[in-house]
Amino acid sequence: MEEPPLREEEEEGDGDEVGPEGALDKSPSQLTAEDVYDISYVMGRELMALGSDPRVTQLQFKIVRVLEMLEALVNEGSLEAEELRMERDSLRKELQALRREGPSAGGEVSLGPDKMVVDLTDPNRPRFTLQELRDVLQERNKLKAQLLVAQEELQCYKSGLIPPREDPGRRREKDALVARTSNASCNNEKTIIKKL
Repeated sequence: MEEPPLREEEEEGDGDEVGPEGALDKSPSQLTAEDVYDISYVMGRELMALGSDPRVTQLQFKIVRVLEMLEALVNEGSLEAEELRMERDSLRKELQALRREGPSAGGEVSLGPDKMVVDLTDPNRPRFTLQELRDVLQERNKLKAQLLVAQEELQCYKSGLIPPREDPGRRREKDALVARTSNASCNNEKTIIKKL
């Protein structure tokens, strides 16, 4: 393993940052992509100290994968937070504009915080509650999981790992067919005996 390059914070010697180790002390909701890189640096340094044991190498690959997932989650969370900030700012501006207009708008009714005015002609109006959407998403996820299980089972049947199940109805038909053939053979024997 190569020794990781020195971080800018270490080179500059800033006194305001604790260093890469400081990222480990942060709350998960406050992590940034830079913090994930700092955590990666600290973990790499500690893994290098452990040596080149094959188990350490395998563990290193797993840790890298976990850090990649953490980075993706942090980036996604940052984007969502930025979108929420932008929406909050636009709503503040809209609220300030409404306050400037004041009660001069005439006969408008003041609604409470738990009320909402919906324009029925707006094609983008909300049509479902958040709980209904959550329920639909949960049902979709459950059905998707069932589909994946069924697809895996089908692949096992196709590959021959699992023998096909015999349907109880088909078993009765086979038993009846065997009984009919045995009865027919008995009748044929009786007919042959009578002819002799």
